[in-house]
Amino acid sequence: MRSPNRLLGAILGAVHVVVGVAGFLVPGSTGFVDRHGGLLLGLLRVNPAQDLLHVLVGAALLLAALTRLAAAKVVNTVAGTIFLVVGIAGLFLVGTGHDYLSLNGVGNVLHFASAAILLGAGLGGDRSVRTPVTG
Repeated sequence: MRSPNRLLGAILGAVHVVVGVAGFLVPGSTGFVDRHGGLLLGLLRVNPAQDLLHVLVGAALLLAALTRLAAAKVVNTVAGTIFLVVGIAGLFLVGTGHDYLSLNGVGNVLHFASAAILLGAGLGGDRSVRTPVTG
């Protein structure tokens, strides 16, 4: 795990799996895409749709980090892009009737932080590793 891609992928993967699983235990959500959700640790607004996203992305990060460096680079870049899109969407959707992931300001900060770390590692770390290009 000397690679920043593998190390950061494993750490953030574990964090997102734990956050996702913990979110399923938070009372307050009445439906899968409940726009009001519950508060994890009194700060992070969650609902089952967001929890599932965190578990799936976190599991992908962990699996890639534990297999191959090239896989970790690709998954870090894809996961970072997903969190960047969710963070940008959160800027426009928080407090609206279209906030199907029950986002809030704290969630936006965490999504942007995850995006920055994962994209930094995926696009900038381990430059000597070649990743396959399709198309």
